Amino acid sequence: MRALLILFAAFFLMGQRDPVLVPEVSQHEVQVRQGFTGTELLLFGAVLDPSGRAGQGYDIVVVLKGPAEPIRLREKERFLGIWANAGSTDFRSVPSFFAVASSRPIERIVDQKTAAIYEFGLRYIQLSPSGSFDPDEQLRFAEGLVDLKQRQGLYKEDMRGVQITGNVLYQARIELPSNVTTGTYTAETFAVTQGRVIASAVAEVDVRKVGMERRVEYFSQDYGLLYGLMAVLISVLMGWGAGRLFARL
Repeated sequence: MRALLILFAAFFLMGQRDPVLVPEVSQHEVQVRQGFTGTELLLFGAVLDPSGRAGQGYDIVVVLKGPAEPIRLREKERFLGIWANAGSTDFRSVPSFFAVASSRPIERIVDQKTAAIYEFGLRYIQLSPSGSFDPDEQLRFAEGLVDLKQRQGLYKEDMRGVQITGNVLYQARIELPSNVTTGTYTAETFAVTQGRVIASAVAEVDVRKVGMERRVEYFSQDYGLLYGLMAVLISVLMGWGAGRLFARL
């Protein structure tokens, strides 16, 4: 049914010269409850050429990004047998989640300049580092940050993750892990032909906490000092209780 609605909307918009790209997401709201183990998003849609016929020779690239946040990345070095903080750098705008899926490997779709403009891949993420220092050091810290996010399951790419049916319909599946940040996620879809982006569209997904997790989040934001004192008190009581328990054993 959704596929038919997409096709109908695409045909309805065929009065314009540019190709029509109509994206959709399986869930526009992801609810994070206690025991949340992650979920899978299905991003799908259709692309048609200006004449209303099925698109020919289009590639599709989907970029899903979570809310941006500032991050300070520190580097640790071993000194006299212990690990100590060494260099550090700040990044002003780091996507909390970043995933790219494409119908073919990016290097076969666009050149590096175009890939960098549209962030078609982990190597092209615009992290906005602050401060002035050696470009090689800047690159090393950026690569370290991306590697850390990958190991946390928050950054991923699948260069054959988009399936195109009949040169019209496309779909991609992207996993959201359990440790995702809440907020508004943007799913940007791009239609590419002959190395040029000829259509793009954006859909949004709202990831939010519900139930007890939501109330705790509100409490921590509205009553930060009281929340901190309660957290310390609970930790002290748990430590005291564990000490008494082990003393009796």
